[in-house]
Amino acid sequence: MNMTNTENGNAAARKHMIDGHLLPNNVTDQNVIDAIEAVNREAFLPDNRKGVAYIDKSIKVADGRYLLEPLAFAKLLSAAEINENELVLDIAPATGYSSAVLSKMVEAVVAIEQDEALAEQAINTLAEQGCDNVALVSAPHTEGLAKQGPYDLIFIGGLIDEVPTALLEQLNDGGRILCVLNRDGFGRGALVTYKDKIKGVRTLFDIVAPKLDGFEKQKGFQF
Repeated sequence: MNMTNTENGNAAARKHMIDGHLLPNNVTDQNVIDAIEAVNREAFLPDNRKGVAYIDKSIKVADGRYLLEPLAFAKLLSAAEINENELVLDIAPATGYSSAVLSKMVEAVVAIEQDEALAEQAINTLAEQGCDNVALVSAPHTEGLAKQGPYDLIFIGGLIDEVPTALLEQLNDGGRILCVLNRDGFGRGALVTYKDKIKGVRTLFDIVAPKLDGFEKQKGFQF
């Protein structure tokens, strides 16, 4: 099947993004590179944003919702050292791009998108793009989906204040949560673990990511 000029242009832009932005910035995990190269990022964007699909900025897809900038996304995935037999929970994928990339790297992806309109759009686009190992449902982001777990990896697609205990409890032994934590207004990529009811946080690197509502820090008692 012959590629259209637009498809050729998008493939070239995707390759330029990888060669010009990802590889020079220490994204060296070949599985991550291959997965990003295999996914049509433009397919997950509104028509008026498709032309900027491969710029290195977060792109708005709905009110308060964005696709993470490619470099930040790629660096996060690389840090998780994902292997192919893992079960991943992708939280807040918006139009489904993160789920599509993860689907190229692992055995299965469960995705939760609480915005029903975005969830429907994501389901349709993922099907069109042949991502048949993704099961996406509309449900509250902070609650996860325990009945499909436990998970090897939980990916949260935005800046959050803290990881809810409900999500920590859906990790299997040795599982981890990959997220961007808000630290005094600055984003820090982090891998969070939970073993024997003890949470561990490994800070990875500074990162800019749009805020994801619903994950605000809970106020404790004041003494």
